[in-house]
Amino acid sequence: MTTQVKGPISKIDPTELTLSDKLIYINRVAKVMKGGKRLRFSALVATGDGNGHVGIGIGKATSVPDAISKAGAIARKSLLKVPVAGSTIPHEIRVKFGAAKVLLKPAAPGTGVIAGGSIRAVLVAAGIKDILTKSLGSSNPINMAKATMLALSQLKHPKEVLARRRLAVEVKEAETSG
Repeated sequence: MTTQVKGPISKIDPTELTLSDKLIYINRVAKVMKGGKRLRFSALVATGDGNGHVGIGIGKATSVPDAISKAGAIARKSLLKVPVAGSTIPHEIRVKFGAAKVLLKPAAPGTGVIAGGSIRAVLVAAGIKDILTKSLGSSNPINMAKATMLALSQLKHPKEVLARRRLAVEVKEAETSG
């Protein structure tokens, strides 16, 4: 199981893509002040082109529409490319983000997206058509969405891994023969 890894994310230009936003969750936050309660809203939005690009964003504002538009703008800034093998993911992955654990498994064509809540919204935005998922641990929508994004960012194409292994084997052979 892998945990949070902060690394350089290559920037994807959102102007070239036709993105669609999906509202996942709205939270009403009440702060008690001297004169009464101050209400604010936070919105969680997933955006994607349905062709391997996906991003999530959390926006906070005093009104719901402002929070949603802020979240959409943040989601467009955090886009990442997801490696897709046909209509599913290349391999199984299990990731932990905070107390939320997410398991993603590739599925046979025609299975559909077997996922709940925010995991489903992120996967549909990414354009993954066949996948099996399980949410383990926390059911917090924000942490489940972030765990799903972390899992998708850690997926590797089989060809890339094979090329890297061949390169490592060639380097070891050169060291032992030289």
